[in-house]
Amino acid sequence: MSTTTTVDAVDEEALMEFVFRAVGEVGAAMNCTLVVMGDKLGWYRALAEVGAMTAAELADRCDTEPHITREWLNAQAAGGFVAFDAATARYTLPPEQRVALADETSPLFLPGLFQIADGTMRGAPEVIAAVRDGGGVGWDERNVDVHEGCERFFRPTYRAHLIRDWLPALGAVVPKLQWGVRAADIGCGYGASTILMAQAFPASRFTGTDFHAASIDVARGRAEAAGVGDRITFEVRAADESPGTDFDLITMFDCLHDMGDPSAAARAVRASLAEHGTWMIVEPAAGDRVEDNLNPVGRAYYGFSTLLCTPSSLAQPGAAALGTQAGPARIREITEAAGFTGFRLAAQTPFNNVFAVTV
Repeated sequence: MSTTTTVDAVDEEALMEFVFRAVGEVGAAMNCTLVVMGDKLGWYRALAEVGAMTAAELADRCDTEPHITREWLNAQAAGGFVAFDAATARYTLPPEQRVALADETSPLFLPGLFQIADGTMRGAPEVIAAVRDGGGVGWDERNVDVHEGCERFFRPTYRAHLIRDWLPALGAVVPKLQWGVRAADIGCGYGASTILMAQAFPASRFTGTDFHAASIDVARGRAEAAGVGDRITFEVRAADESPGTDFDLITMFDCLHDMGDPSAAARAVRASLAEHGTWMIVEPAAGDRVEDNLNPVGRAYYGFSTLLCTPSSLAQPGAAALGTQAGPARIREITEAAGFTGFRLAAQTPFNNVFAVTV
């Protein structure tokens, strides 16, 4: 018996359009590491401070190898990250790029995002092996660029919005913090969010917890350096282990979806809150349907979910694999199953959803 195979006709124009788009994707992927280079070697900061420079001038100022400095600048110019003046052979960092690439105080500072992406991609072989073997890759198995990049990406947003916008959106939480209460920050990482709250509300006492001991060590050092070590206690503790009782505020910043058992963590929060306490959950911006997230931010988050967040969850007891783009409905289900009855979207940014959860 003979069989026939139908092959769809190829639109040559559409094919070449895709090929060139794919080439652009390769350039974008390599640019992830190039941005990390520019950040770590001080190239962006030098361009922001000095202005137009030749490749030789930039290399001299930053004491870097001139040929690689030149090639980096050309790659940045080709991608529109720096501007090139052919008449003078000088490169400049446009004002908008200065904000995004050289100003670490800006809420739109991006090198941390590139750093966590670069560190995540370096762990791709372990993730591929885990996909084949049906396992996961733990947060503690990741390189320091993942841990440091995560904090550097999220910290500017927390600095811009946490005290001014997010906490006031919860209702009566800010007056309580001003009077002096106990608060816990679960999954605190390097402690950026915990330290910001302790600085803003000196009458309150804070407990920061994370299962990653190396991150807790960093958090303790940073709290001391910030002058708030006397009002923060950092503990190595899993998210499903209660940090204590009678907390008026418990927070989770961009970590619930990474947990192996977010439902158990929700039950631990329920057991730890005071009678009229509030649980603030900050999660990546997402809709409830896949089609809601098919946009540039969703694309980046699905990438992180594939290579970082979901493998991390699968490496933990529970292996819930909630995913970075779980959406409000799934988060609400978890809180309600733990006994919470109040759930609302309190605030939003292009990168985050902020939920207020109450009993």
